[in-house]
Amino acid sequence: MGVVVRRASVEDAWELTRLRRLLLKNFQEIHDDLWEHACKDTFEQALADQDGMIQAFVVDAGDFPGKLAACSVGMIQQRLPGPDNHSGLIGYIQSVSTDPDYRRRGYARAAVEATLEWLDSCGVPKTELTASSV
Repeated sequence: MGVVVRRASVEDAWELTRLRRLLLKNFQEIHDDLWEHACKDTFEQALADQDGMIQAFVVDAGDFPGKLAACSVGMIQQRLPGPDNHSGLIGYIQSVSTDPDYRRRGYARAAVEATLEWLDSCGVPKTELTASSV
């Protein structure tokens, strides 16, 4: 059976924030927890709008209800059209993160693929992703 990915809901906001914290800890020391409340609030607001420009895709940690194993966040931004992008829409994939207990199972890849499918279904012709070796 393949990896089951679903679109995140408002109820996933804290877990998405937790996974983002895990990701950011790979790049910097975090001494301030106040950003987490702003991040959770941003997720709640964005995910409340099923047609919004920010959506997240997640894999549940099956053994712990309410816990996420992995996620990917997609964002759509309107820019000015150009010769290589007539709509001016551009997608960004960020906050791709996997809980350490669930790594090496293809969960993040599946979440990114679902994010790309969503961006494609929204007519986004170009997507950017910055990845790290961590």
